[in-house]
Amino acid sequence: MGMFDDFKAFITKGNVLDLAVAVVIGLAFQAVINAMVVDVITPLISIPGSHDFTTYTFKIGGGTFLYGAFITAIINFILVALVVFFLLVRPAELAAKRRAAKQAVAPPTTRDCPFCLSKVPIPATRCAFCTSTLTPA
Repeated sequence: MGMFDDFKAFITKGNVLDLAVAVVIGLAFQAVINAMVVDVITPLISIPGSHDFTTYTFKIGGGTFLYGAFITAIINFILVALVVFFLLVRPAELAAKRRAAKQAVAPPTTRDCPFCLSKVPIPATRCAFCTSTLTPA
């Protein structure tokens, strides 16, 4: 019974559940990105001319090498990477920069004592550390 309890504790940890949700959402999102690349981006690229590399092969002995399928996979990878970068990563970075710019910097609540350089509240008229009289802020 101890092993089952350990496994149950492991499975119900937040990190494992978060990872499972991320994998499921990632797989669903992969279908969306692949559909966009195959159905939208690839036809745009083939407008000037139609190229199908998947039929390119060569044989050595009894083995057939499908180098055309490999070239197609590389092209698909580059297209997916471009789509993800320009439609997800770049806009997310810009949104994060806008959010950071909108966050106002809180006004300071302390100032330096000109005599002992300790931090004192802005409205203070006397330093709590060196007891010097301070000019009002």
